Amino acid sequence: MSAGEIVHEGKLAPGPDYVVYLTNEFVEDEAGFEAIKDQARLIGPAKTFSGFLLNVPEGVDVNAYTSVIVWCESFGEFISAAKYR
Repeated sequence: MSAGEIVHEGKLAPGPDYVVYLTNEFVEDEAGFEAIKDQARLIGPAKTFSGFLLNVPEGVDVNAYTSVIVWCESFGEFISAAKYR
């Protein structure tokens, strides 16, 4: 992760409509993310399953968050999370 990009190295199980969010709290399941989703910052879609690179939207300060979440919007499913600070 950098101020301008979020990078995922590795594989995700294939699925529809994966999106990446930044949060101030690390969560590990659907209930945890649903409880804080209204405070999360949507970054954008994860369009590949074997690593991806997303540009951080202008005006988003990645230092204001601590964790990154991959979420399936279509099914309201938690996919993965990582704490980066």
